[in-house]
Amino acid sequence: MNIGQAAQATGVTAKMIRYYESIGLIPPSPRSDAGYRRYGEQELHLLRFIRQARRLGFGVEQIRQLLALWQDRGRASSQVKALAQAHVAELDQRIAELVAMRDTLTHLADHCHGDDRPDCPILDGLAAADLPTQSAPACHPQHH
Repeated sequence: MNIGQAAQATGVTAKMIRYYESIGLIPPSPRSDAGYRRYGEQELHLLRFIRQARRLGFGVEQIRQLLALWQDRGRASSQVKALAQAHVAELDQRIAELVAMRDTLTHLADHCHGDDRPDCPILDGLAAADLPTQSAPACHPQHH
């Protein structure tokens, strides 16, 4: 099948297929006499694997490692597990950072009157040298 059909069959865009090929994540596809890329079941299986890994948040280099392990029938599953566990730890860190950002922004928004007055704890917090994680600048008492 051609690249458009492969994209439709795998859920990986043609642009991404070309990109994965250009960085060596997938081998160059065989070409037809007219120069069109041709994809068979093996290439489609590889693209689906990559799509699933991307959905789980793995980066390109991690996917490269996963592909190498997947294609190495002599590999120990402990290698795959270690890679997955390292990724889980990265995800946990990113989740913690996102929760902290949400909590800080919620705190700032909770302390903003959201009215016609110009004072704004959200902007004050963003302008602060170190954005607070526990407390935000309070609105001026005379405006309460």
